[in-house]
Amino acid sequence: MAQRERRYYVYILTNPSRRPLYTGVTNNIFRRSLEHKEKDDEGYTSHYNLNRLVYYQTFRYVGNAIQREKQIKSWGRAKKDALINAFNPKWDDLAREWGRSFLKDKEKT
Repeated sequence: MAQRERRYYVYILTNPSRRPLYTGVTNNIFRRSLEHKEKDDEGYTSHYNLNRLVYYQTFRYVGNAIQREKQIKSWGRAKKDALINAFNPKWDDLAREWGRSFLKDKEKT
Protein backbone atom coordinates (compact mmCIF):
# COMPACT_ATOMS: atom_id res chain seq x y z
CA MET A 1 0.00 0.00 0.00
CA ALA A 2 1.44 3.37 -1.03
CA GLN A 3 1.87 5.92 1.72
CA ARG A 4 0.15 9.23 1.10
CA GLU A 5 2.58 12.10 0.80
CA ARG A 6 2.19 14.72 3.53
CA ARG A 7 1.57 18.32 2.60
CA TYR A 8 2.01 21.47 4.62
CA TYR A 9 0.33 24.79 4.03
CA VAL A 10 1.08 28.41 4.72
CA TYR A 11 -2.12 30.39 4.75
CA ILE A 12 -3.41 33.91 5.27
CA LEU A 13 -6.73 34.78 6.87
CA THR A 14 -8.62 38.03 7.09
CA ASN A 15 -12.10 39.26 7.96
CA PRO A 16 -14.71 40.98 5.76
CA SER A 17 -13.03 44.37 6.22
CA ARG A 18 -9.66 42.87 5.17
CA ARG A 19 -8.08 44.10 8.39
CA PRO A 20 -6.04 42.63 10.05
CA LEU A 21 -4.27 39.65 8.47
CA TYR A 22 -3.14 36.42 10.09
CA THR A 23 -0.48 34.10 8.66
CA GLY A 24 -0.25 30.51 9.85
CA VAL A 25 1.04 27.05 8.95
CA THR A 26 -0.80 23.73 9.11
CA ASN A 27 -0.69 20.18 7.82
CA ASN A 28 -4.45 20.16 7.11
CA ILE A 29 -5.79 23.32 5.46
CA PHE A 30 -9.34 21.96 5.35
CA ARG A 31 -9.51 21.18 9.08
CA ARG A 32 -7.70 24.36 10.11
CA SER A 33 -9.98 26.57 7.99
CA LEU A 34 -13.05 25.03 9.64
CA GLU A 35 -11.53 25.58 13.08
CA HIS A 36 -11.04 29.26 12.30
CA LYS A 37 -14.59 29.56 10.94
CA GLU A 38 -15.95 27.98 14.10
CA LYS A 39 -13.68 30.09 16.35
CA ASP A 40 -12.38 26.95 18.06
CA ASP A 41 -9.53 28.87 19.65
CA GLU A 42 -10.11 31.93 21.78
CA GLY A 43 -7.09 33.78 20.50
CA TYR A 44 -6.20 36.45 18.00
CA THR A 45 -8.10 35.00 15.03
CA SER A 46 -11.40 34.57 16.86
CA HIS A 47 -11.10 37.97 18.56
CA TYR A 48 -10.76 39.74 15.18
CA ASN A 49 -13.12 37.35 13.32
CA LEU A 50 -10.32 36.19 11.01
CA ASN A 51 -12.12 33.37 9.25
CA ARG A 52 -11.72 34.12 5.54
CA LEU A 53 -8.99 32.13 3.79
CA VAL A 54 -7.57 34.46 1.14
CA TYR A 55 -4.21 32.83 0.38
CA TYR A 56 -2.47 29.49 0.77
CA GLN A 57 0.65 27.82 -0.51
CA THR A 58 1.50 24.11 -0.43
CA PHE A 59 4.82 22.57 0.62
CA ARG A 60 6.21 19.07 0.74
CA TYR A 61 8.43 19.70 3.76
CA VAL A 62 7.35 21.30 7.01
CA GLY A 63 10.64 23.21 7.33
CA ASN A 64 9.99 24.97 4.02
CA ALA A 65 6.47 25.89 5.12
CA ILE A 66 7.72 27.32 8.42
CA GLN A 67 10.43 29.29 6.62
CA ARG A 68 7.84 30.77 4.22
CA GLU A 69 5.50 31.63 7.11
CA LYS A 70 8.30 33.52 8.86
CA GLN A 71 9.16 35.31 5.61
CA ILE A 72 5.58 36.46 5.03
CA LYS A 73 5.19 37.52 8.67
CA SER A 74 8.27 39.74 8.31
CA TRP A 75 6.77 41.65 5.38
CA GLY A 76 4.90 44.92 5.59
CA ARG A 77 1.21 45.16 4.85
CA ALA A 78 1.66 46.36 1.24
CA LYS A 79 3.76 43.34 0.30
CA LYS A 80 1.26 40.94 1.90
CA ASP A 81 -1.59 42.66 0.05
CA ALA A 82 0.31 42.30 -3.24
CA LEU A 83 0.82 38.57 -2.59
CA ILE A 84 -2.90 38.08 -1.96
CA ASN A 85 -3.86 40.24 -4.96
CA ALA A 86 -1.67 38.13 -7.27
CA PHE A 87 -3.17 34.87 -5.94
CA ASN A 88 -6.76 35.93 -5.23
CA PRO A 89 -7.52 39.38 -6.73
CA LYS A 90 -11.10 39.52 -5.39
CA TRP A 91 -10.05 38.39 -1.91
CA ASP A 92 -12.70 35.66 -2.08
CA ASP A 93 -12.97 33.28 0.85
CA LEU A 94 -11.26 30.25 -0.70
CA ALA A 95 -12.76 28.00 1.98
CA ARG A 96 -16.30 29.39 1.77
CA GLU A 97 -17.91 26.08 0.76
CA TRP A 98 -15.55 23.77 2.65
CA GLY A 99 -17.35 21.64 5.20
CA ARG A 100 -20.72 23.31 4.65
CA SER A 101 -22.62 20.08 5.41
CA PHE A 102 -20.41 19.43 8.46
CA LEU A 103 -21.20 22.88 9.87
CA LYS A 104 -24.94 22.47 9.25
CA ASP A 105 -24.94 19.12 11.04
CA LYS A 106 -23.06 20.62 13.98
CA GLU A 107 -25.63 23.46 14.30
CA LYS A 108 -28.41 20.88 14.69
CA THR A 109 -26.78 19.31 17.77
